[in-house]
Amino acid sequence: MYNQDSDQRGFLTPAVKWLLIANFIVFGLQFIRGPFLEYWFALWPNAHEGTLQISLWNTMALNSFRPWQVVTYAFLHSTASFSHILFNMLALWMFGKSLEMVMGTRRFTTYYFVCVIGAALTHLVYAQIAGSPLPVIGASGGVFGLLLAYGVLFPREKVILLFFPFPIEARYFVLFYGLLEILNGMSRTQGGVAHFAHLGGMLFGFVFILAWRRNLRAW
Repeated sequence: MYNQDSDQRGFLTPAVKWLLIANFIVFGLQFIRGPFLEYWFALWPNAHEGTLQISLWNTMALNSFRPWQVVTYAFLHSTASFSHILFNMLALWMFGKSLEMVMGTRRFTTYYFVCVIGAALTHLVYAQIAGSPLPVIGASGGVFGLLLAYGVLFPREKVILLFFPFPIEARYFVLFYGLLEILNGMSRTQGGVAHFAHLGGMLFGFVFILAWRRNLRAW
């Protein structure tokens, strides 16, 4: 993905820089103490005692939800594939810096974590309904919130997708991804992906932006 105005808005902004640093530091720590970090800091729905089959050779003891996990899960990524953190951090850099310049560092940081927490809460509700004991890791909930904000605040900016090499307006890009997540979530066509967490990040982000715009009009 590439947004055409990215080169004109500065390479890094303060909140985006520290979020990138924190995510890559934690990713490095996962190679040293991965199971420990994931056991305590991934987002775990309430689960019964037992073990979860990870692979033919690996099992993980089932954990239970703890309050801090609604934030900490967003700093963990799969060490089995570097693409997980790479694409999340690329999107954070590409869209986050433009948003931070418009929203300001404090409001942008608040917005990002509202989306992260909203994604976590949405997934916990879904996990209870679906009876899923699987943990969730990754910054995707926050990133999807950023995509939503970019589509709302920069609706006519052009975005180029890696798999669709023609410019598309941000508002259509966000609409496409939102519909895709709904379809994938309902059909469960992509196993291992928390689609409803992504949608939760977008939903909570949209509510935040509505409240922010209402306050701007009040001023």
